[in-house]
Amino acid sequence: MKYQTVIAGFGGQGSVFLVKVLALCAGNRDLKFLGTENHGMSQRGGAVSCDIKIGDFANPVIDRGQADLLIGLDANEALRNLQLLKEGAHVVSNAQEPFPEGLPFQVHTIDANARALAGEFPIQGLNVFMLGVTLATVPDFPFSVEEIETALRQINAKVADQNIEVLHHAIEDARGN
Repeated sequence: MKYQTVIAGFGGQGSVFLVKVLALCAGNRDLKFLGTENHGMSQRGGAVSCDIKIGDFANPVIDRGQADLLIGLDANEALRNLQLLKEGAHVVSNAQEPFPEGLPFQVHTIDANARALAGEFPIQGLNVFMLGVTLATVPDFPFSVEEIETALRQINAKVADQNIEVLHHAIEDARGN
């Protein structure tokens, strides 16, 4: 298996946390994994883009036109990273407005910020919410719900139940859209 994912957002949204979740999922299956925060500043508010490669890769950086998936924790940051996607790739983005028509990608947008502000889930769970939307909308995503749940428990058992609740809420919400 070879799968390349970009997570785009800004500092404080939990991009690096998602890299850890996916790294654990890969490690639990003995899959090779490279992950890196390779653009921007990880301080709160600075642009952050993380590259994740699952499979036999030598370089952790995703080049233009190579990514299978882009998870956008912020719509503007997702749009800035579209050039990394290959044709037919998937985009899952937190966005108030739909993306431009005619893109050569499978695009799914959801206003996760509005849902968090409405109290559907804590704003700190935005990253896990977007991972749940990804699980619900990307058919070739390399990990199952159960594998993600296991990784969430491994990272922090104290908040795992809350994260898993957010994950399932997102899956149900995305499947209903």
